[in-house]
Amino acid sequence: LSVADALNASRFAEVVVLLLDATHPFEEQDLRIADLVLREGRALVLGMNKRDLVDDKTVMPKKLREDADHWLPQARGVPIFAVSGQTGEGLDRLMQAVVTMHEVWNKRLPTSALNRWLEGATSAHTPPAPAGRVIKIRYMTQPKSRPPTFILFGTRTSMLPDAYVRYLVNSLRDTFDMPGVPIRLHFRETDNPFAEKD
Repeated sequence: LSVADALNASRFAEVVVLLLDATHPFEEQDLRIADLVLREGRALVLGMNKRDLVDDKTVMPKKLREDADHWLPQARGVPIFAVSGQTGEGLDRLMQAVVTMHEVWNKRLPTSALNRWLEGATSAHTPPAPAGRVIKIRYMTQPKSRPPTFILFGTRTSMLPDAYVRYLVNSLRDTFDMPGVPIRLHFRETDNPFAEKD
């Protein structure tokens, strides 16, 4: 019932704080809820509760960052804060992260900046040519935010491999500082100007 309540709440939320147990972080149930939150298109912040029970607090932040990026690659860079419900430690920073993530989730990027990024990203790593057929990505726009959603126009974009799409998402996330929010890419085929007309 508690999982069902959490999932129902995430459907109406804009930013979801997922509290994990710092003594046993990233259990299967936690990962499943985090994945559903991201598929629902919500911004995510991770809170590691029971920080006061962890012995080595000097290693904890680095280890948590590595584990979060490993277990939640679809939200790379998701903010993660060690908190203690008993002492109240870390709650101020956690709430500030919620405000910041809400701003990122609502972020609108100018089309000119997006197309400069696209040109650089596709020049650095050109799209593959499956079966010798060249894939060209010509331009992109952002039709909406909440979560940030982008449309890329080009030829044969349906043939782009998942690995290349992940490269684009991660590059977009890093360049425009959008950690922890789901980024949606949609592809549209542009008309071939040389195709025969009816």
